[in-house]
Amino acid sequence: MMPCPNKSDGNNFMEENSKKAWLYLLPAILFLGIFMVYPLVDVLIYSFEEGFDFASQTYYGTGLYNFSYVLHDTYFLQAVRNTFIIVMITVPISTFLALMISLGLSRITKLRELFQTVFFLPYVTNTLAVGLVFMILFKKTAYTDGLINMVIRIFGAGPIDFIDGPYWAKMFVMCFYTIWVVLPFKILLLTSAIASVDDIYYNAARVDGTPPRRLFLKITLPMISPTVFYLVITGFIGAFKAYSDEVAIFGTDLNSAGMNTIVGYVYDMLYGTGGGFPSFASAAAIILFAIIMTITCINLLVSRKHVHY
Repeated sequence: MMPCPNKSDGNNFMEENSKKAWLYLLPAILFLGIFMVYPLVDVLIYSFEEGFDFASQTYYGTGLYNFSYVLHDTYFLQAVRNTFIIVMITVPISTFLALMISLGLSRITKLRELFQTVFFLPYVTNTLAVGLVFMILFKKTAYTDGLINMVIRIFGAGPIDFIDGPYWAKMFVMCFYTIWVVLPFKILLLTSAIASVDDIYYNAARVDGTPPRRLFLKITLPMISPTVFYLVITGFIGAFKAYSDEVAIFGTDLNSAGMNTIVGYVYDMLYGTGGGFPSFASAAAIILFAIIMTITCINLLVSRKHVHY
């Protein structure tokens, strides 16, 4: 007769494997705890400490004054407006353009790899270098109106100072640049997602005479919806964290240019000309964290009905 398996032996085996699993995860847990969890908790504490001084490690009180100051600061409100405009314009437009370009690339049989490489090149280029190029293209100086203004003049329009001129012109450059920078990564992922859709679905639909537009809406888009959702989520988070791009185009004094962002405001409070206020910077960082978390939760709720896994 076969001996009956001992239940205690199975439990011991599971416990031993569980201990090994936690041991393997320990380096990652320590890394996340030291570099992510601890800084977040530290910033949260700073945000409630009023008048915190790095040098003496002292503060004169605790409360919500830091949040009240930040929410009433005109520079912060300006940064919030700029950030939301960049987010609401660049994320949907860049995702839509990337989807259209990826669809076009998926239908190219020859030189597809070449076109994918060409579209991906801006992603591996330093963003500050690209920002300086955009600044040169759009900047109006005493010697030249810039290449973009030369093109505009062909259509009979006057020169526009995109860098030091009206707010709408500067915001146009910022949004155009942001879309340019994020397109390659989105095109790469969407092209791979479209290529992974099994042809059997398209062949079955074509037998029934399904038009191309319906093929896209009923087969392609649902099948790649997880990738689209991922790009939307990461696009929102990335756009909310914008700062270095603005510096590359408009310089370090973003408040004077009227083009500061929330991350730029946090940096200025710590290290800028008005720096030395870690409590205000921490409060602004917590507000940014709350905004990103709220937007992410809303996207997760929407994805339950429109994302097909």
